[in-house]
Amino acid sequence: MNTNAADADSSDPDPTTLDAFDTAERAMWAGRADAYAASFARLCAYPVPELLDAARIVAGDHVLDVGTGTGTAALAALARGARVCAVDADAGMVAAARVAGIGARVAVLPELPFRDGEFDAVLGNFVINHVGRPRAALAELRRVLRPGGRLALTLWGARRGAGQELFGRAFTAAGAVIPADLPRLDPAEDFARTADGFAELLREAGFIDAEANELEWDHRTTVDEWWGGAAAGVATAGLVVTSQEAGTVVRIRREYERLAGEFTVGEGELALPHIALLACGRAWA
Repeated sequence: MNTNAADADSSDPDPTTLDAFDTAERAMWAGRADAYAASFARLCAYPVPELLDAARIVAGDHVLDVGTGTGTAALAALARGARVCAVDADAGMVAAARVAGIGARVAVLPELPFRDGEFDAVLGNFVINHVGRPRAALAELRRVLRPGGRLALTLWGARRGAGQELFGRAFTAAGAVIPADLPRLDPAEDFARTADGFAELLREAGFIDAEANELEWDHRTTVDEWWGGAAAGVATAGLVVTSQEAGTVVRIRREYERLAGEFTVGEGELALPHIALLACGRAWA
């Protein structure tokens, strides 16, 4: 068989692009566990109760929390009486989860150090958007689920709340230059970031009874707290802020504070509208 690159299907994922995405993601989170815990972790905690409900977590369940971060979803599952294992690709996040009392270890999707069918349920709170091979990751999550076991995932979707646009508007107003090397998923690996598209992704990976819906909430934070995460390099907004010259950062901060006034609900307090997707399904029995 001719394996010349010119004969490859143009829709096949590019291994170089896939590796670049995962490498950029690892670099983005390295050393930022404390900054994440002090800012974006509170935002990401909001869907956790519904995430656990979707996975139908009850006492005695053996649960895997993949991409645990500082352990928010894992702790919530423990509070319901579940037996919990947790993994994250970043050693700093794993250390923070362990301090919180979670049995966590370093592991990187799409390869997990667990037996086939080991878990009754798998949770992934805003993790599938951080892997370069989402379909391979889902196949691995299905592998470690017992037949009939449930998966529940959250994802930032295509429809965004006004609060999610705050930093982007500040970057534009300040004339910030968006780095060319931000993590970008290979188009062949991408999928529709809608409820229907997310549910279909689960079905493609072999999950049955797959469904997804939108969650909307106002994230309560402060002007300084929300800025602090980005200034420390957390998430994509953080990569943009920390890549700028000092004068541009000053302008971004000024524009951010001006625009944040639209969301003020108290002295220095903000209510930032956010929208995310929640999907769930069962491993085929």
